[in-house]
Amino acid sequence: MGLLDIILGRTKPVAPDLDRLFALPSASVTLEAAVSLTPTGTGAVCFASVEGGAFDDVRREVRALLDADAGRTGPPVEIERDEYGYSWLLSRRRPEELPALVSDLHAVNSALESDGFGPQLLCSVVGFRGDEDGDGVGGRLGLVYLYKRGTFYPFTPLPGAGQRRDHALELRVRAVLGDDLRIEPELSRWFPIWGAPGL
Repeated sequence: MGLLDIILGRTKPVAPDLDRLFALPSASVTLEAAVSLTPTGTGAVCFASVEGGAFDDVRREVRALLDADAGRTGPPVEIERDEYGYSWLLSRRRPEELPALVSDLHAVNSALESDGFGPQLLCSVVGFRGDEDGDGVGGRLGLVYLYKRGTFYPFTPLPGAGQRRDHALELRVRAVLGDDLRIEPELSRWFPIWGAPGL
């Protein structure tokens, strides 16, 4: 970054560090102890849809790689497109298999990145849910990893009609996980991911 960049307030983009995803299992322990949120066993990688044979080949390769895991339970890896036109590759594991789920997400991101589709990668999200019997926080939480920023942020959609978030819980989660994850400091980048599969 040069002097002109400093004067004009431009910042150098942070290089993605996919290994930060591996901090999620320990963050999950902190999250459960402090806020009673536990993993759902679902995670997804979001990427901008790109047409073409090369991208279709990569999607097939990633899906085959993850579906070949003999230890996988439940449905195979799913690819969905949301109402905004983004593609989501969804992986499901048992809730206690968060390390394996994180490995799935890392593998998807790495495969897309190594095949030249890094610019299309947007985020990864891991789902959590609250204590439904009223002893702790209820509802849903997604811990979102911003690929291009190398940071995490919480997203907590409120149940019911409309697109509303539980901002108080998001700020509480930020405070709780500050030592476990690199939290995105700019709240304006805590983008809502309405309709994300698995949340």
